[in-house]
Amino acid sequence: MSRQFRLPLISPPTFERAHFAVSPTNGEAVARLDTWPDWAEGRLALVGPAGTGKTHLARSWAQQADAVVVEAADPDAAPLDLPALRGRAVLVEDADRRAEGRALDDEALFHLINMAGVDGGSLLLTARLAPVAWDSAVPDLRSRLNALPVARIEAPDDIVLEAVLRRAFAARAITPAHDVYPYLLRRIPRSAAEAIAVVELLDEAAAAQGRPVNRLLAGQVLDLSDPELDFEGE
Repeated sequence: MSRQFRLPLISPPTFERAHFAVSPTNGEAVARLDTWPDWAEGRLALVGPAGTGKTHLARSWAQQADAVVVEAADPDAAPLDLPALRGRAVLVEDADRRAEGRALDDEALFHLINMAGVDGGSLLLTARLAPVAWDSAVPDLRSRLNALPVARIEAPDDIVLEAVLRRAFAARAITPAHDVYPYLLRRIPRSAAEAIAVVELLDEAAAAQGRPVNRLLAGQVLDLSDPELDFEGE
């Protein structure tokens, strides 16, 4: 399926751990995360493709650990006060997308890694790529990145995507027809963000047309020609 769905969320996402669906694609990463605060040297990198739930897990951990959150890819983020972070839990989002001139450059990341594990501090970094593949202009940082322990999340499976769909429908007070879930799971991209965007499209279409969310509407919204759909019986 080539069509991509990139609509903004209507309400802010929740990062409650109870709302995270554990499956074989993420179970090992969840287990590694749950060993906190006993991470090796207080450090862990949480790695996986976009839309796999890294932010959900990381922000849930940040709430539990009362962590300072650093958005490495945000060009408008304020510079880090490194001394104030000593002994604190720190979450760095999108660590592989940091850039010179932003809140987290190579020097700042080098110091954050060195501070992890000192005086009870912890460091969780999220990224799409493993740390060994991150760019580094600071020679001493390269060895630190190569040594980071990694917890990997794979692309979402049906367990995860169905849970995402159900939460997204429930957030909009929509009860779709029972066969909508398997229908969508066979057709949408393997991404939580795409699943949420599909629900948004279905909600908009149902409201505009005064129709229930069923397979016929889903097929029309996805703009698919599906021989399994019996349009006359919908």
